[in-house]
Amino acid sequence: MELRQLKTFYILASTLNFTRAAEVQNYVPSTVTMQMKALEEELGVKLVDRLDKKVALTDAGRGFLSYVENILSLLEEAEHAVKQSGEVTGTVVISADETLCTYRLPAVLRSFGLRYPGVRLIFRPLANPNLKHSLREGDADIIFMLDEDKGETGFCGEKMLDEPFYLLVSPEHPLAAQPALAIEDFHGETFLLTEKGCSYRTFFERSLSQKGMGGVNELEFHSAEAIKQCAKIGMGIAILPEMAVAAEVSRGELVPLPWDLTTTTFATQMFWHEDKWISPAIEAFLNLTRDTFLKNSILENEDH
Repeated sequence: MELRQLKTFYILASTLNFTRAAEVQNYVPSTVTMQMKALEEELGVKLVDRLDKKVALTDAGRGFLSYVENILSLLEEAEHAVKQSGEVTGTVVISADETLCTYRLPAVLRSFGLRYPGVRLIFRPLANPNLKHSLREGDADIIFMLDEDKGETGFCGEKMLDEPFYLLVSPEHPLAAQPALAIEDFHGETFLLTEKGCSYRTFFERSLSQKGMGGVNELEFHSAEAIKQCAKIGMGIAILPEMAVAAEVSRGELVPLPWDLTTTTFATQMFWHEDKWISPAIEAFLNLTRDTFLKNSILENEDH
């Protein structure tokens, strides 16, 4: 059921004439006929009787008209309220993985809530492998991913911030004091990793395999915070983005190992479906996110 069909029915009920109803809306009479036919088929009832050149509402049509009048009245009221206040309204559904939920998005969500109180913001944390599916299925309007810096078919996307990664151990770990490492140094070590399907875990395992190292001992976690805590007490070697460990590294609680992880560039990226209608609320969120990440990037560069 389309709004234009409801408007056509209302005008036809007011004029009781297909030709006049068409003229009011700058339609040809056949357009009015087609819209009424589609509306009646969808409702499964006759709304008007065509009696020679006259039109009369059926009982169903008279009952339906009162609802249509209420709908159009509420729509007019809503349009007036929005135009008067200029306030952006609507709903935006956001999804991201645990790491970005914790370290990158709180500032964005807080700023957006303060600036656009009329928008209902729904945040749904998801594991990394499920994020693209949620966007394709329309369950999310915007997703954020910590992934390799590459495009995605069917999506529009932007890189928000490059995200360096480290291998990290506790200061007491045997590898912490070594100035350089070879692949053989990792034999027998335990790696503290995120869930399977995570892009940077896949990249790390692939890089070890390419250097001739087979299966590794690993413990799997669903939280970057859990990985940090286990690494700090010497349970193994963590692979985590700089944003998650900057404080611990500065305090000397974790030590980055001299192992190059720059062969692939990872970044925080923002995606939305290329066929998605960008509502004013979604557009506002996209713009505020760009501004927030730009400011954060400038601050982080100054710190370095």
